[in-house]
Order: sequence, then C-alpha cells, then structure tokens
Amino acid sequence: MTSTRSTGGSGTRAKRVAWAVTAAAAAIASIGALSGFHTQLREIDPGGSDAASELAGTAIVGIRTFTAPAGVGVEADLEYGAREDGTLLTLDICTPAGADLSSTLLPAVVSIHGGSWARGDKANADWRNVCLWLASEGFVAASVNYRLVPEARFPAAIDDVALAVEWLRAPEQAERFGIDPARIGAFGGSAGGNLAALLGTMGDGPLDEGSRVAAVAELSGPLALGAEELDADGASDWLRRIVGEYLDCEPRERDESCEQAADASPGHHADASDPPFLIGHAEGEVVPLGQSARFAAELAAAGVPVEFTVAPGAEHSIGILDESWRARVAAFLHAHLA
Repeated sequence: MTSTRSTGGSGTRAKRVAWAVTAAAAAIASIGALSGFHTQLREIDPGGSDAASELAGTAIVGIRTFTAPAGVGVEADLEYGAREDGTLLTLDICTPAGADLSSTLLPAVVSIHGGSWARGDKANADWRNVCLWLASEGFVAASVNYRLVPEARFPAAIDDVALAVEWLRAPEQAERFGIDPARIGAFGGSAGGNLAALLGTMGDGPLDEGSRVAAVAELSGPLALGAEELDADGASDWLRRIVGEYLDCEPRERDESCEQAADASPGHHADASDPPFLIGHAEGEVVPLGQSARFAAELAAAGVPVEFTVAPGAEHSIGILDESWRARVAAFLHAHLA
C-alpha cells in the first residue's frame, strides 16, 4: 500500500499518545460498570469456525431485519487488483435503484466484512444485505474481499482494502459507477471494523486522494491489539487467539517481538487530519467495550470528530445494525459525505 503518512516528530507523537491514554483511561472508567468487560466474554466461534458470517446463528436481528427495495443494482466479482502470489482481489458494486450513473455523481462507501480476519466473504447473505442497504440509502456501495489468515497476515488485509479505495477513486471507475471521488467513506464490522478504522487513520493530508476516506463508521472492531490493552480489557482467549493469528505473533507484555500490534491498532495512527468517525459497540458482546471506548478517546484527543454510542445487549458487529442503527449510520454518512 502506498502511504502518504508523515509521522512527525517523536516528541509530538509521544505527547499525543500520552494525552490519548489519559483520556482513554477516563472514558473506560466511566463505562466500566456498564460494560462488564473485565469478565470472560462468550465466544462466537469456539474451537474455530468456517462460518460465512460473523453474525452467528439464524436469529433475525440486526442487518437481517432489512429487506432490499426493488431495483437496487448489483455488479458482482469485479477485479480491483492482483497480488504477486496470483491472488485476484474482487469486490461487488451495489447501486441505488433508478440512479443515472452517467449524469449523477454519488458518494461511495467501501463495505468491509468481518470474520476474525480469517473468514467471511463480501457476498455472504449478511454482507450482501449491507451492500444493498447502503445502496438503498443513495450510496454506491463497494463490498470488498481481502486476503485472509492463514494464507496472508497483517498488513495484507489493510493493503487490499486501501487498494480498493484507490481503484474506486480512479477516473475510469468513478465515471463508470458515477462516484464522486471526493466523497468516499468506509463501513466495517468486527475485523472489518478494525480495517475500516485503519483506513481512516493511516495516512494524512487531503481526504480525497489515494486511499484516504472522508468518513468512517465501524461496529464492534478489535481496535487495540497490544498486550497492555488486551489485558486491561479482559480480552477472552478467543480474541487473543485471533489477534495472534492475524499478526503472526502473540502480543505479550514487555515483549517487543510483536511490534506489528501497534501498527494494526488504529488509535496509534490517529491525528487531526483524520476523517469523522462513528463508533458503535454493544455493552456485553464478545469484543470488550473498552476497545471502542479507548479508541474514541484517542480520536478525540487527536482532534478528530467522533460519535461513540453503546448499544444494549450482546449482539456483535452487524448484529447491532437494526432499523434504528441503520438510520444512525446512514445519517452520519450522509452528513459527512454530502
């Protein structure tokens, strides 16, 4: 991935991190009683799973309560890149019903599926529904596949989704799908929430160039992958396992052999050039609430506009995305991609 990040002086970064850590501690303390994140949380794929969606079971919750209107267009399996190992990277494009893509420039949203960085697919029933929902809201939605564990480890997945943004922004794609290249946002859940957040915080400068995005909405993302944060949040063995597999190392306190844990944690990259964020998290779900609380505090400390909302219950990722949450996310994206 080509990055335009300018890291700045180490002193400035150190001050920013210290400020963020202090703010995060206050935020986490204020919600500790609500979240119960120091308890062992339930696993969603005990013993490993090849389930297509991170929304486990058959309950009609979250995004599953959405029914797509007639006329929403779907163009599937478009190739947006290829890797040296021969992997072809593909995405699906969902377009609003009745949109005249030849004469109207629309905002676009990159939709990033979850699945522990190791499974899931852009076109499983739940994430196809996300794509259709975003299109029904007037966005050109690009539902993206990316390389998965164990064949690929960090930073392969974020490199891929960044490439997808660059592909969408290229003049030929912008013209083909009626995309305004200055109005591209990102939405993700679970592992996809981590990747959406990284899209928003990696790089600096204008939000209408390269792989930058102008708004990020993410749900239930594992966002702080270092040992200290995982320990503080009472992360389950399940979460520690998938993080270790994704990073190809196990974050351990006072062990510098897993330096990529910081690189894969969006809050470590936050600065004032980053786009507005909407962060959603359920109070008792499998990813500890402290992960989102800390990230929201880090963004605020860096001067990034952020909305952080806690949903009741224990649903995870797009399991939260019921009618009220869809309205909340859509309003946020419309406001910042107008």
